[in-house]
Amino acid sequence: MQNRIEKAGRLRARGIDPYPARVRRTHSSVEAKRLLHDAEQRGGPEARTEPVALAGRVMARRGMGKAAFIDLMDGAGRIQAHLRSDILGDAYELLEDVDIGDFIAVEGPVFRTRRGEPSVEAKSLQLVTKAIRPLPDKWAGLQDIEKRSRQRYLDLIVRERSVEVARLRAGIVASMRRFLQARGFMEAETPILVSIAAGGMARPFVTNHNALDRTLYLRIATELHLKKLVVGGIEKVFEIGRIFRNEGIDADHNPEFTTLESYEAYADYGDVMRMVEEMVAHIATEVTGSTLVPAPEEGGSPIELAPPWPRLDLRQTIIDRCGIDFLECPDVASLSLAMRARKIHVEPGASWARLLDKVISSQVEPGIRSPAFLVDYPLAMSPLAKRKPGAEGVVERFEAFALGRELANAFTELNDPVEQRARFEEQERQRKLYGDEEADRLDEDFLVAVEHGMPPTGGLGMGIDRLAMLIAGERSIREVMLFPQLRSQ
Repeated sequence: MQNRIEKAGRLRARGIDPYPARVRRTHSSVEAKRLLHDAEQRGGPEARTEPVALAGRVMARRGMGKAAFIDLMDGAGRIQAHLRSDILGDAYELLEDVDIGDFIAVEGPVFRTRRGEPSVEAKSLQLVTKAIRPLPDKWAGLQDIEKRSRQRYLDLIVRERSVEVARLRAGIVASMRRFLQARGFMEAETPILVSIAAGGMARPFVTNHNALDRTLYLRIATELHLKKLVVGGIEKVFEIGRIFRNEGIDADHNPEFTTLESYEAYADYGDVMRMVEEMVAHIATEVTGSTLVPAPEEGGSPIELAPPWPRLDLRQTIIDRCGIDFLECPDVASLSLAMRARKIHVEPGASWARLLDKVISSQVEPGIRSPAFLVDYPLAMSPLAKRKPGAEGVVERFEAFALGRELANAFTELNDPVEQRARFEEQERQRKLYGDEEADRLDEDFLVAVEHGMPPTGGLGMGIDRLAMLIAGERSIREVMLFPQLRSQ
């Protein structure tokens, strides 16, 4: 670092600003290569383009003496610059103070070297930014996943895969927006700071509003505010936004993550299932060109996302996987006994819903590799879902899974305000009885909204991060989030 700082000082002494305010750039690396291709189509392999101005980071340097080759990286890719002392004159001496990691600008025609490499023949050279910290070694410097996550900017510089995943994730979100807007959905923004952390089963983050002198929470879901918009007459609405849940950190979980939530009036969970499988297949095709996505494990077979996805009855699937029938284990004592008999961990003091969730997560989810829907959940696990006609104690809810991970959660939304109030009150009772801080909370303002009348509605929540993991073939949520939450060093 000291050596680089001294070089910056030498440049200033020569009247050269190592951090100029402006730089001329006319083309990206990709555009410059395209120009060369077009010129060769017209004039043959010896053709050269008109002069172009490029700028980028120095990633490699070869040659000494009177000629040098430099690899420049910009936001579009890489291109080689050919620098010669007989062309640049005194400006060639600037190379003495240029290091890998610096930003430079070159101007000149693009040609193809004898080795077939598109290159810019530099007629001028300008230092754009002097980097005073060296880049890590490409092969050894950023092998640690935690270090890559902690210093994502370095990861993006030295590892092309990191850039690919970042662009793919951005493409997924853009494609999702287009898909929903083409179906007539309106995008909305709802509050992040809320007075009641409701709409999901999670422990919230707590904060304080100084001016109002009141406790507020970071939202754990966007659900209730979006359903208020349905009450208000916006029949198709969605939000892609950040959610905050005060939970653990692992390969599948991050305390802040991004979800899609959508609500469609006069639709049910069957309609939403069809939309989900069509949307995921559409997004995969648009961003990768195929509904076949890579497996995260080495040597694993690709995953087919094309619809239709299997619909698996939750009750029957649990019976098939471990022999537990939740309708025959209607209380904590009987379900705990059945779990212990099958060596499934029973969390002390857990509610019935939490215990069954443990059965599903340990016995069912890991066995779902290709995308599938688990449908028809117990009412006790789903306080916001409508009862399934003719099925006692069961609601119209599905969860989508792939590669053993939950991808989406959806309901035929409960719109009976009297029953909704009773469900919320039961959740509050469960929290007090079992000390369950993740139980859903009673939101009086939402109940007042539903009391004004909410039409039959199909609702969806989908994790953007996990969808990106699925389409990119990544195993860890850290690899698809630019800045994941990390433990203190």
